[in-house]
Amino acid sequence: MSPTITTSSEANGNVSAATARAAATAAGAAAQHTEPTGPQSITLAKALNTAMVDAMHADPSVLVFGEDVGMLGGVFRITDGLTRTFGTSRCFDTPLAESGIVGMAVGMAMNGMRPVIEMQFDAFAYPAFEQIVSHVAKMHNRTKGAVKLPMVIRVPYAGGIGGVEHHCDSSEAYYAHTAGLKVFTPATVADGYRMLREAIDSDDPVMFMEPKKLYWSKDQVDLDALRAEHAANTERGTSSEGRAAVARPGTDATLIAYGPSVPTALAAAAAAAAEGRSLEVIDVRSIVPFDDETVCASVRKTGRAVVIAEAHGFASVASEIVARVQERCFHHLAAPIRRVTGFDVPYPAPKLEHYYLPGVDRILDAVDDLQWED
Repeated sequence: MSPTITTSSEANGNVSAATARAAATAAGAAAQHTEPTGPQSITLAKALNTAMVDAMHADPSVLVFGEDVGMLGGVFRITDGLTRTFGTSRCFDTPLAESGIVGMAVGMAMNGMRPVIEMQFDAFAYPAFEQIVSHVAKMHNRTKGAVKLPMVIRVPYAGGIGGVEHHCDSSEAYYAHTAGLKVFTPATVADGYRMLREAIDSDDPVMFMEPKKLYWSKDQVDLDALRAEHAANTERGTSSEGRAAVARPGTDATLIAYGPSVPTALAAAAAAAAEGRSLEVIDVRSIVPFDDETVCASVRKTGRAVVIAEAHGFASVASEIVARVQERCFHHLAAPIRRVTGFDVPYPAPKLEHYYLPGVDRILDAVDDLQWED
């Protein structure tokens, strides 16, 4: 499910641009590096914030804007401190006009800047949908490659925070279905830093889907090591973009999840281990491009699979994953692939949210249905 357009300068053999960016990255990181070194416990929110700080130090063409992202630092505080550090010309508030925010970013990206914009909540992006699908996704193809759009649209998405419709939604399928867009969704603190830096570096537009309920999840992360990894990848012209990860190894069945569903899948695998079943968990990480190789290697090994996502099941990313795995792994399957998703209803009120979201029990029920008697 690769996007129809691939335009990165690295892919085009523009090594000098990659080398220059690597040097700028290293210089920028060194210039602003005053934080403690070594592993430290930080949140996903802090990792995302640090990724933007480092990118803005490394490249003056990177700028951030959106609703309340300035002095407030965003409603989730992901942009906290950017205006104080870089000034209102690099991080600034906009009117409540999502279509205008995206339209302005398109114009900036067409003229050499790298805008990183925030849609305050997932469903707030829908007024900008026409800009995204008609212009962001198509500009490079429309101009036969003459115009690149290096821009990132950050979307806090999915549930688990007790919000309601417009404030909790799973909109990833809309963007994944639109050729010309990359769609990333981190599930870990380290990936929050790593994948946002890669998104900002991309010459293609990226929909960066941030699981809201994971913003305050913590992990031991060595930011210096992540900075060094990013600089080395940039210098080599490589990255982890488009690669899934084995979040937990196993042998009996594969749980395939992304974004907010990865911790739930890991909890289900831990519960299954107590009952004697070994479940492998795959973190998809990048919905577009999709890593068929890692996902299918796991399913061919285990012979059974369950796909987990918070979004509605009908015509969803989960549906696409099932189809792709079925096509590529049919002769290795011991049972039909199952899905555990949100229900095909509008996002529910907070008191009903736990019924709607995939949980450990629903995942284990699906695993139990994988024809183990055969």
